[in-house]
Amino acid sequence: MSQKGRIFKVTEAGRRAWQSQDPAVPSPYRRILGVVDPEAHYDVIRGFLRRYPDHLIQAWVGELQELRLLEPASPSVQPELDFTARLRLPALVAEDEQRLALDAKQAIAALASQGAYLAAERLKNRPAAAKPAAQTTILIVEDDPDQLTLARLRVAMAGYAARTADSAAALLAALREEPSPDLLLLDIELPDGDGFDILAGLRRHPEHALLPVVMLTVKDSSADVRKGLALGADGYVTKPYSKTVLADTIRQVLGTPAP
Repeated sequence: MSQKGRIFKVTEAGRRAWQSQDPAVPSPYRRILGVVDPEAHYDVIRGFLRRYPDHLIQAWVGELQELRLLEPASPSVQPELDFTARLRLPALVAEDEQRLALDAKQAIAALASQGAYLAAERLKNRPAAAKPAAQTTILIVEDDPDQLTLARLRVAMAGYAARTADSAAALLAALREEPSPDLLLLDIELPDGDGFDILAGLRRHPEHALLPVVMLTVKDSSADVRKGLALGADGYVTKPYSKTVLADTIRQVLGTPAP
């Protein structure tokens, strides 16, 4: 049965299985139980577990229902986007903590040597963009006027349509009032918000849980990079960067062929 559009909640047995970290409960099941916490839309589960193909996620959710660790929840009102909520990282099983630490280490090395990093395991399960570049919208969130102008110019030079927002409030308005972009370039340090809180809000919202997000940042410490990857960042680009680095990162995240 298709799980698309459904909302799930953890049962009391599921809560006990997660809290005990019972090894008799396979790690794929515990991953989902940790994301639902205590309920979640199916696309939110997909957004956090993007490194797994959709057919496996769907099967695991179905099996959790058979085991009565997860159950459908009554449809609720569409949640509001909230970029001011306290950051909430997904709960991870032990092996994923180890994997995340290794990914962060590799990301730091890539950012130092190449100025960009791609979350390859997430991207391999993302369908390639079907639209041509000229019809592909990149929304740039950047508060520095010079950096915003430069990013918009480079996005346009790469052949994409560019939109901009210079604050968390402007981004919120854009997502509420305009069509969803195809990719978000997100500055971490904004005058009225934190990029990690914004990413967390997007990944917890069913309409934007699968939105490709590339973090633009000068914050390349291991802790910061790890936080972004845990929240489901699809890539990182460190400032300053070139048009080539930015265009290549966008192309690879969208899964489009090289020109």
